[in-house]
Amino acid sequence: MPLFGAHMSISGGYNKAVEAAAVIGFDCVQLFSKNSNQWKAKPITDEEAEKFQFSLRTNKIIRPLIHDSYLINLASPKDELYQKSIAAFVEEMVRAEKLGVSHLVMHPGSYTESSESEGIQKASRAFDEIFQKYNDLIQTAENRKSVMILLETTAGQGTNLGSKFEHLRDIIAGCQKPERFGVCVDTCHIFAAGYPLIEKEDYEQTMQKFEDVIGLKHLVAFHLNDSIKGLGSRVDRHAHIGCGALGLEPFRHIVNDKRFQETPMYLETPKGATMIDDKEIDWDLANLNMLKNLQDL
Repeated sequence: MPLFGAHMSISGGYNKAVEAAAVIGFDCVQLFSKNSNQWKAKPITDEEAEKFQFSLRTNKIIRPLIHDSYLINLASPKDELYQKSIAAFVEEMVRAEKLGVSHLVMHPGSYTESSESEGIQKASRAFDEIFQKYNDLIQTAENRKSVMILLETTAGQGTNLGSKFEHLRDIIAGCQKPERFGVCVDTCHIFAAGYPLIEKEDYEQTMQKFEDVIGLKHLVAFHLNDSIKGLGSRVDRHAHIGCGALGLEPFRHIVNDKRFQETPMYLETPKGATMIDDKEIDWDLANLNMLKNLQDL
């Protein structure tokens, strides 16, 4: 059975994100380790980390995933932002390690006024520097495991890297430690980037393309989101499952794909509740139930 989760708020503590996921009925959870739109953050205390791990155990939530800050751009041609992003990403890895989270997902970056190839090369070089700095920070600590980086597919807005599977392949191949990477496929993003998913034949062709370019063994996680905009729109706008241009069929294909029965799948759909026929609908629960109903029993 697939593992379903969602991105949850850390307001009130990291453990609160876990508790919120458990209340809905999720198996796993994604969270930020800090405010995603700020560079600075207070260090994570031992108590916060212990509470988080205790909450994971008691609520039986597995495969926690941290998403990095949206400010980070490892492909930037501007040296000040590039160096600031490297330092910030090292800190993201340290924070993930402190919380005991083994996977950190991130957007590959934007090359802005440079070129696609230059942006890919910058990102690869950045990761080499990041891994060295991170290893220097934790090398004296006992029983600590290295954090794996999950490059996320993107919709291709502007000069963002990640809208082509080849971008991710080339960033990883350009690094000295390619084994430190996996990939997170976002359904909204790859559809908006031009990869068809609706018809079963199109879905299989897209997955075969991923296999040929990167390899499905490197697909570590999914972000399950419908798309407000259509195929090839290059617009990153998430919608509730079945309520956008993707509809239900792509999600039916994914949740019943035997290759992904143990792959965690995280919702990043809009939060909140809506009154429908005098009943309050919690969208996280509604999206989870929709995914479960798509499964062939």
